[in-house]
Amino acid sequence: MPYKLFCLGNPLLDIIAVVPTTILEKYGLKSNDAILAEEKDMSIYAEILQYNPKAMAGGAAQNTARGAQYVLPADSVVYCGCVGKDKYADMLREANAKEGLHEVYRIEPQQETGKCAVLITGTDRSMVTDLAAANHYKLEHLKQPEIWSLVEDATTFYVGGFHLTVCVPAILALGEHAAATNKLFTMNISAPFLAQFFKDQMDSVAPYWDIIIGNESEAAAYAESHELGTTDVVEIAKKIAVLPKVNTKRPRYVVFTQGTQPTIIVAADQSGIISERTYPIRPISTAEIVDTTGAGDSFAGGFIGSLISGKSIDEAVEVGHWLASWTIRLDGAAYPSPKIEYSA
Repeated sequence: MPYKLFCLGNPLLDIIAVVPTTILEKYGLKSNDAILAEEKDMSIYAEILQYNPKAMAGGAAQNTARGAQYVLPADSVVYCGCVGKDKYADMLREANAKEGLHEVYRIEPQQETGKCAVLITGTDRSMVTDLAAANHYKLEHLKQPEIWSLVEDATTFYVGGFHLTVCVPAILALGEHAAATNKLFTMNISAPFLAQFFKDQMDSVAPYWDIIIGNESEAAAYAESHELGTTDVVEIAKKIAVLPKVNTKRPRYVVFTQGTQPTIIVAADQSGIISERTYPIRPISTAEIVDTTGAGDSFAGGFIGSLISGKSIDEAVEVGHWLASWTIRLDGAAYPSPKIEYSA
């Protein structure tokens, strides 16, 4: 059976640790942020070993792919990215296999599999990513007949925004195929720095967005870098919704989560804004929150997976909120095991 969802992203091994705020101060990190590691940050991976970290399969798009597979029938999702030829890549494969996610990794033997330090302070998490092998994905891999056939069979595409730093031509190839065949192309802004420092790359793929997902911090960063002249999340969503679009057969949906505040969705077609909705989140008590790592990825996975299964936008938001509410009760970007079914 062909995979319905084809995901492209940066596969990483998440190294998750509860740390004192002094670690954040030492490396100049914000308590709730995501950055790419610079040379000055590289010692952090060894330093956090003293805090008994947990290693898990990660990478934002891979987390979303796992979330989508969680709410879909078996063999529905395939994930593409680049890893090294090492034990960390084997750990990722093993974790994916347990959850039914199929991967078609490009192997870069000269590089280690990428890793992400996830630094937990209270209910916040700061992520420092060393892409390593993930930074070596190539369009040639995507265009290999055995990989491209998976693209042709898929009905929906999801790309993590972090891939804007890696291989924009691969994102464009998926976007162009989706537009030409009227398939659903979805993407995530993924981090504020991408909207700020990879603006041109983001703008180059924006015309293919049928659905673009982000959070309030990413919305603010996008508005600032694009000089939208507003800090209001709804107004930012409206301005993104009406950007030029290649596939005019589909409306564009802009989806912004806001932590404990309602999720905002604005939709537009060639005539302009056609809908604007807010959706209260599924509340849980603070005492139940273990780790917010991957909450946004989980929402995206539940949301996209539900759309693929035929649910409406309204229903898909509810499933996204439901899956995220379970993830934050667990360590890392994890999903309940044994598997539980969505309940309204």
